[in-house]
Amino acid sequence: MYYLRLVFKNIFRHPLRSLLTLTGLVVAIVAFGLLQTVVKAWYAGSEMSSATRLVSRNAVSLVFPLPMYYRDRIRAIDGVTTVCVSNWFGGQYKDTSASNFFPQFGVDHETFFDLYPEFKTNPDELLAWKRDRRGVMVGRGLANQHGFKVGDVVPIKGTIYPGNWEFVVRGIYEPKDDTIIARQFYFRWDYLNEEIKKRFPRRGDLAGVFIVGIADGSRAAEISARMDSEFRNSLAETLTETEKAFQLGFIAQTETIVMAIRLISFVVIVIIFAVVANTMAMTARERLAEYATFKALGFSPGFVAALIFGESLMLTALGGGLGILATFPLAAAVKGLVGNIFPVFKVSGETVVLQAASALVVGALAGIVPAIRAARVRIVEGLRYIG
Repeated sequence: MYYLRLVFKNIFRHPLRSLLTLTGLVVAIVAFGLLQTVVKAWYAGSEMSSATRLVSRNAVSLVFPLPMYYRDRIRAIDGVTTVCVSNWFGGQYKDTSASNFFPQFGVDHETFFDLYPEFKTNPDELLAWKRDRRGVMVGRGLANQHGFKVGDVVPIKGTIYPGNWEFVVRGIYEPKDDTIIARQFYFRWDYLNEEIKKRFPRRGDLAGVFIVGIADGSRAAEISARMDSEFRNSLAETLTETEKAFQLGFIAQTETIVMAIRLISFVVIVIIFAVVANTMAMTARERLAEYATFKALGFSPGFVAALIFGESLMLTALGGGLGILATFPLAAAVKGLVGNIFPVFKVSGETVVLQAASALVVGALAGIVPAIRAARVRIVEGLRYIG
């Protein structure tokens, strides 16, 4: 206990220097935590993927659709339990601003929510959606953002499918927990298909992708290969992959950005390491006479080294702890600003562990060299030193 009190008092013998170093540590740990949280948010869509869901799309490109009759052939494959159509709509709500953008999909109303148990629905609202051709189910996050309520009419201006479209909110689905993104806008694919046939006859009976439910996730590769072989050498060959691989395919398009953010987060830690190392080097140099006196009084070199090393660890532990505590309210504030871009923006336990580990590693590395030098100082040379 005496040792800890001595180390703590040593930290604040130069209040201004210690305060500036602590401030730098807090800022660095917060920045590291927020950058890591951004990376986690980037992968949030893939993290909520299920091992028992596959996505089958056109092998050439996602922009090319698949014929609807593929659905029945896919359903007949061994191991497949459910097949659901999903079609990206890409319309505009109000204007083209980022704040008014949200994902819109036409889906099979009879099977879609059976495939996504992580979305909790009210049975009466789900039934009302299934009965209304223009009905739509919106996620809780989207409803909160735009104030959508059951019964509201939502006008959407078509881009991929030109024209003015109107949908009626028939239900609001809830996420199972705060790791699930609930900002999507799901309407009935059959309504979309009927309208397309009227307006653009040649574009009817086509699906963007098929979401395929399978009984056994361990058979995903086998079933995917079987599905793709079913349509090999056809006019529209398929590429089937797990839902997670499908999501990661989109992320791969921005992989350079993600890697840059990761790199910057660790560069921040390297910079603060240099700051702390400089602080501890100055501290050890100024106290050479004191350490020589300790040794003259009979204290071992190990005790002298422990003073420096302990001070470095305690300093970074304080800064790291304050930084971790500050990360949570700041992440909540950032989420309020970028919630429409990153619906899931939460500081994970893994991020907190990385923050704590980074602080301790910085403390250990910054203190080890000054501690060894202090332990090796000769008593006579130390007593002669004037700092």
